[in-house]
Amino acid sequence: MRVLALEEHYATTEFLNGPGRWLASRTGIVEPISDLGEGRIAAMDDGGVDVAVLSLAAPGVEQLEGPEAVRLARACNDELAAAIGRYPDRLAGFAALPISAPEEAADELERAVRGHGLVGAVINGHSRGRYLDDPLFDPVLARAAALRVPVYLHPTVPPPRVIEACYAGFSAEVTFTLSTVGWGWHINTGTHVLRLILGGVFDRYPELQFIIGHMGEATSFMLPRFDATLKPELTGLRHPVSAYLRRNLNYTFANFNDQATYANLIAQVGAGRVCFSADHPFGSMRAARDFFDALPLSAHDRALIGHRNAERLLGL
Repeated sequence: MRVLALEEHYATTEFLNGPGRWLASRTGIVEPISDLGEGRIAAMDDGGVDVAVLSLAAPGVEQLEGPEAVRLARACNDELAAAIGRYPDRLAGFAALPISAPEEAADELERAVRGHGLVGAVINGHSRGRYLDDPLFDPVLARAAALRVPVYLHPTVPPPRVIEACYAGFSAEVTFTLSTVGWGWHINTGTHVLRLILGGVFDRYPELQFIIGHMGEATSFMLPRFDATLKPELTGLRHPVSAYLRRNLNYTFANFNDQATYANLIAQVGAGRVCFSADHPFGSMRAARDFFDALPLSAHDRALIGHRNAERLLGL
């Protein structure tokens, strides 16, 4: 069965020497994340992945000043498009966007989609503490809706004030892990999704699709509570929060290979909203595929999660 992986990462040399320099300190990451050639294809073959949709690793370009963000995003998208051109049946990609310059970001999204054939955008969390519900970013959301392409909302390090208020007071290593991969960036991403919903983004753009990873960034566990507390008569929204989580959000595994977590997500949003991913190279493609193969799924649902949902969402 064809398997598409939706949250797989890459980095360019220029990015690693700039905003992505923190990746160089992670053992065993630089070589696989930089490989956009035969090594990556071999890893996909070994992991049972037919198509990988690549996105620029966090922190992306979101924390850069506008002109530098525009230049680096364009360079990364060009390099990604060249790699896809070499392996058009195996690779696809999300465009990096310089969202600190929203009008330019909207234009770069259109250039990447129409000119390079990229299948959507990746946005790594906030931009210097500003979230996508801020009207400043409406040009980007409007263009994504007009192009009918999804936005992959990937976690990033929370704003410094959040780290200081919520995660400081431990060793540097514990604070970093608690505020990022251990808790903070998942919860921050879930909060970001709620801000998009409560800010009326999906009422303004009913067809706009977002993707989040890590089995829903804890949103599915809280979904009944959202409906019990954030009711339309309070929020002024057209629908309950759950409606947007089931209509405008899509979800991936992204290295959360846990059956109980998966079962909760499926129970709340259904198999038609969940897509396979491995989070390569931070997660193992083989481990993700073994987890997927072991899930007790009907043939129909296995095909949905393995490839059909992604094909529909990305036009592949």
